[in-house]
Amino acid sequence: MKDRHTNQDWIRISPWVIVGAFIVLVPIFAFMTMKNVKTQQDNMIMLMREKGDALIRSFEAGARTGAMGLNWSGIQIQRLIMETAEQPDILYILITDRNGKILAHNQPMLIGRMHEENLDYAAIDERIQSRQITRSDGKPVFEVYRRFIPSQGRGLFRHRRMTPEDMLLSHMFPENYQQPAITIFVGLDMDPIVKTMRESTKQSILNAVILLLIGFSGIISIIVAYNYRVARANLSRIKAFSDSIVENIPVGLLFISESGRIVTMNNACEKMLRISCLESVSRYAADILPPQLVALSQEALRSSEILIREIDVPVQGKNMLFETSASVLHDDDGHFLGYIILLRDITEIRHLKREMQRKERLASLGSLAAGVAHEIRNPLSSIKGFATYFKERYKDVPEDKDTAEIMIREVERLNRVIGQLLEFARPMNVQQRTIDVNGILRHSLGMIRKQAASQGITIDAQDLADEPVYAYIDQDRIGQVLLNVYLNAVEAMANGGVLKIWIERDEVNDTIAINVSDTGCGIPGADIGRVFDPYFTTKQSGTGLGLAIVHKIVEAHGGQVKIASTEEKGTTVSLILPAKEEE
Repeated sequence: MKDRHTNQDWIRISPWVIVGAFIVLVPIFAFMTMKNVKTQQDNMIMLMREKGDALIRSFEAGARTGAMGLNWSGIQIQRLIMETAEQPDILYILITDRNGKILAHNQPMLIGRMHEENLDYAAIDERIQSRQITRSDGKPVFEVYRRFIPSQGRGLFRHRRMTPEDMLLSHMFPENYQQPAITIFVGLDMDPIVKTMRESTKQSILNAVILLLIGFSGIISIIVAYNYRVARANLSRIKAFSDSIVENIPVGLLFISESGRIVTMNNACEKMLRISCLESVSRYAADILPPQLVALSQEALRSSEILIREIDVPVQGKNMLFETSASVLHDDDGHFLGYIILLRDITEIRHLKREMQRKERLASLGSLAAGVAHEIRNPLSSIKGFATYFKERYKDVPEDKDTAEIMIREVERLNRVIGQLLEFARPMNVQQRTIDVNGILRHSLGMIRKQAASQGITIDAQDLADEPVYAYIDQDRIGQVLLNVYLNAVEAMANGGVLKIWIERDEVNDTIAINVSDTGCGIPGADIGRVFDPYFTTKQSGTGLGLAIVHKIVEAHGGQVKIASTEEKGTTVSLILPAKEEE
């Protein structure tokens, strides 16, 4: 029971496997994504701190150089702050005293105000420090600050009123005088960083999702591969068990599961149906098998007995006759397992039966026709002789001469009819060999070209290829067939028209189709199914044996004759012939 399901269900995966894969993979990739985002944030903060530190150092160097060489005052410092703050990513630069009072600012109107009351200015030293704040307008700011040390000795902010202690210390101990503690703040715009972090976070999440899907697909692929290997192993055991029995029987065996999928078929079945077992196993029978076999399996399901039928099945363009036996299979518990169909090709048997019946019928008809022809031809010869005699004797009497000529023509017509009858009655023998069809077509067209031109008919053979097109045929018989088809087409175009000839190749079935079309009166729909019947004709002087002989010759080649016609528009006759000898 398990072996039966292995081959068709190996790709199925338990939902618990999928849940387990998610439980394992999601936390791993979530942790990796969060760690990656945190690392990127830390790197961004470090870069902004380094940028702020570099700005403070360059500002200190500029202030120190100006103070030493140009004797700068607080006005020059203010100007330097304003010029430096003009950079697009700098929101502000300010300097405060140890109480947080702004001494210099890139926006002069803020000088004298308190910068931040909750900040411990006394704890600020020469080490760079940073923090993230939000301005009153909601704009995020990355602020970098530390002790501002542009010079030693005299203070730079001369506009600030010095305390008595500062003055005393600067006169008594000028070399030991220390500048009052001041702090420089640089506010950097965080909008570009925030946007970059958002995009980076989105990309990290997207990468994590992609990696999660890849990891999940990898796990599923491993499971599928494992299931596939198990299925192959089980299939090998089943095949080893059944090969000795199934593969050696001379009839085709086909097993279809209860779900309608093909489980197995033997070599004989593959050859009969021209279907590969490896390509068919596990696929639905309705997608692979001919509909006649699918209908037979459904009929077997409704029947309690073994069904034995003879069914016609088209296989690669050929109609095959199979003797089939179909039954349903149940296990010991009565559970339905599927269908078993046995096939035996009796196409050749049917062909031989039909051939024997046809030959017997034709032999009888031939014997009758030979006797009738002998009995009729002798009097006809006498009648023709007397008519010729009277034609010469009464040549001076126009009325008698015309009567004699009519008798001669009718006798000749009867002789032709008898000849066609004998030809149709005799068994058809064809001497097939591989021949270039183009040569036969051009030769046969040459025989009717003058007659076609006299009726205003144009022959279109432009689609015939220059290179040879080979077919396995009897040259003389196919020439006779083409001439019959041409003459019928010419007679159908009494008022002129176009006679077109072209060839189509069928590489799959190894056949060629010689197509002959006309623009004549066409064949009525009620008559098209009878055109191959002996003695059926719609023409005043026709014998009704032309197309019957055409059909007989083409069938003797193992081919087919197809006719498509539309009244008042024309007819197309397709002669389907083997391209090479059957193996």
